[in-house]
Amino acid sequence: MKLFVGLGNPGAKYENTRHNIGFMAVDRLAQDNGFGPWKSKFQGVFTDGNLDGEKVILLKPQTFMNLSGQSVGEAMRFFKLTPQDIVVFHDEIDLAPGKCRVKHGGGHAGHNGLRSLHQHIGDAYGRVRIGVGHPGRKEQVASFVLHDFAKADQDWLEDVLTGISDGAPHLARGDDGKFMNAVGLRTSPQRPSATTKPKPAQSPSQASDGESEAKDDRSALQKLVDKFR
Repeated sequence: MKLFVGLGNPGAKYENTRHNIGFMAVDRLAQDNGFGPWKSKFQGVFTDGNLDGEKVILLKPQTFMNLSGQSVGEAMRFFKLTPQDIVVFHDEIDLAPGKCRVKHGGGHAGHNGLRSLHQHIGDAYGRVRIGVGHPGRKEQVASFVLHDFAKADQDWLEDVLTGISDGAPHLARGDDGKFMNAVGLRTSPQRPSATTKPKPAQSPSQASDGESEAKDDRSALQKLVDKFR
């Protein structure tokens, strides 16, 4: 069993903000994979279902971002899981918009949601870091992540959420590589290779010349002799 956690803030005010991309990711997973209705428990809302035969619990803490670890810790203990069974989906300002990376363990890099998880369950859980970009100045980060996505962001946002949903069964089985491949197929689709341009059609005389040269097996000396005949 796996526990997939989406980080965000509850309420309509924050629904479309960059900080809520974790909520958006698990919402898409639930929608695309036939999970049941969301139920209130663990200081959050959760649902459960199967991803290609793997039992998965989806959780969205409703404690606000800074206290997310309380909800996750409660759910982890109830289902008798370990931090290694948990994958957290969260916004990442150090990645370009639409980029996605998987990480296991390590620091929280100042992310308040991850900081709270560290306090309640340690640092050994997995993370799916979803890039939202950086405002350029440190003092602007708080307002940036709490601001709604712009209309210009909608295309890449749709692509990355769809890719995460596509790859979720691989993530549930612990295959990070296949998960990333599935995301990449949506966010960086392969372009068709450039086809060789057809050669311009030859005129009858050109074709004739080419054919004659191809069949001319005379030696250089014989050609010279023939030229002066």
